Amino acid sequence: MAVEELQSIIKRCQILEEHDFKEGDFGLFQLAGQRCIEDGYINQLLEIIQDEKNKTIIKSMGWNLVGPVVRCLLRGREEDKREECFLIFDLLVKLCNPKELLLGLLELIEEPSGKQISQIILLLLQPLQTVIQKLPNNKAYSVGLALSTLWSQLSLLPVPHSEEQIQADDYGLCQCCKALIEFTKPFVEEVISDKENKENAKLKDELLKFCFKGLKCPLLTAQFLEQSEDVGNDPFRCFASEIIGFLSKIGHPVPQIILNHGRKKRTWDYLEFEEEEDKQLAESVASLTYLVFVQGIGIDQLPMVLSPSYLLQLNMEHIEVFLQRTEQSIYSKGLELLETSLLRLEDNSLCYQYLEIKSFLAVPQGLVKVMTLCPIETLRKKGLSMLQLFIDKLDSQGKYTLFRCLLNTSNHSGVEAFVIQNIKNQIDLSFKKTYNKWFAGAQLISLLDLVLSLPECAETDLLQNSDRIMASLNLLRYLVIKDNEDDNQTGLWTELGKIENNFLKPLHIGLNMSKAHYEAEIKNSQQNNQVASMCKGVCSVTVGGEEIPSMPPEMQLKVLHSALFTFDLIESVLARVEELIEIKSKSTSEENVGIK
Repeated sequence: MAVEELQSIIKRCQILEEHDFKEGDFGLFQLAGQRCIEDGYINQLLEIIQDEKNKTIIKSMGWNLVGPVVRCLLRGREEDKREECFLIFDLLVKLCNPKELLLGLLELIEEPSGKQISQIILLLLQPLQTVIQKLPNNKAYSVGLALSTLWSQLSLLPVPHSEEQIQADDYGLCQCCKALIEFTKPFVEEVISDKENKENAKLKDELLKFCFKGLKCPLLTAQFLEQSEDVGNDPFRCFASEIIGFLSKIGHPVPQIILNHGRKKRTWDYLEFEEEEDKQLAESVASLTYLVFVQGIGIDQLPMVLSPSYLLQLNMEHIEVFLQRTEQSIYSKGLELLETSLLRLEDNSLCYQYLEIKSFLAVPQGLVKVMTLCPIETLRKKGLSMLQLFIDKLDSQGKYTLFRCLLNTSNHSGVEAFVIQNIKNQIDLSFKKTYNKWFAGAQLISLLDLVLSLPECAETDLLQNSDRIMASLNLLRYLVIKDNEDDNQTGLWTELGKIENNFLKPLHIGLNMSKAHYEAEIKNSQQNNQVASMCKGVCSVTVGGEEIPSMPPEMQLKVLHSALFTFDLIESVLARVEELIEIKSKSTSEENVGIK
């Protein structure tokens, strides 16, 4: 019945000119053809399409059958029918109006979700390439539309990270990346072959946009396998190499992009990027920079005369982009790029003036976020080691400036303790080696004003700030032992009265208040043990106005005793510092009396 209906429509249209076909004829043709496919009359449909007398009809109406044929191929239930469907599909691509066929294929690419995305893209890429190459004009627009549609769909697929995931390629992203390169190659070659052609200039712009999008997705999040002799096993490395190769071929080599990025006038500013796309360019160039400097793809294109400090300056903006993201796979690349850039530098060689550049302060603050917020221990430790490496590369004034910045902005006791330990190390070097004006005298006193203080005086939460307080006390103890009152190289003894008023006395008061509070809570908790056991062994305790999460009474007691132990530890160090101050002051006084 379906075949007869289709033949009837065709017979009626055979006597008409193409421009006389009515809109209703297209709909009837599509319905009848679709029914032929659904009812299994694929052989008969193939014969109708192959008939030379129907060539004009198929050219005008045949594109409506692409959807049903493609869906039949994706179902792939009967192998013999599948082969005939492929023949029909090839004929439709060959005979149909390329403009209508292009839109039909792109609509089909946009339809699926999940694992079907890669299936339909892999099926349609070759036909899509053929159709675009048949277009008489506006090829650049068509290529841009196709690449944009393909990228939009591929960006929905999850990016595999581990070697096992890459090899399994469950969602087909790796296969699609390889196929997409083959799809794009003829258009790149077309640009190269006739650079003077105005249409090819537009095509070059569309290819440039595609390369930038590819650098962002999937390459921004993609993890690369360990470099080996057989790099062909890594689909993302191959994709990255091809993208970088395309950029060079269309007139935008790596040095031009990396060295020009951030300047007021970039070589691609004439492109009409959407506002959101323009924001994403920063991530694309950051991705390219990582590929070049960490993975070594295209690094041979860079001039060898660039200094390590200049390369670091180039990369810091991109490292900042990486560290602003919250995905582990992305900010870990920022850590790698930073390490690669810093290792090129000699210690103490990075001039303090670099800190006037926004990214040179933003990156250490980004590292602090990694150190304090990242759930993965190895990355937290990596962030810490990168911050230390960055500090090591700065000159003395740079270290001093960065320490002040971190003490004012980190808002994290552990980070502040880390900074204070670094300050102590610099003071120690000043004592043992060359005198350093940034870590002695007036400059040091200004820094110590930040270190030897309590954020909220006696009301400071000593438990939350215990790391910082212990580091501050240890620094003060070191200074008292190392610097004699007569020498006063650090300026400590001149400022001792202020230190006692701003730090030591408030700390005494805070310790007394905190210990009294926690001792009272321990007493209450012990008294409530019996009640808690009647309530199925769970109770609650309020400390500092906040309720400790419900836990067994013995666990809460353990927490409270741990807090008291911390206070005792702080108190013992505090007592030792005050004892040392008294001994040193008394000794100096006796020496002065003896001199008189």
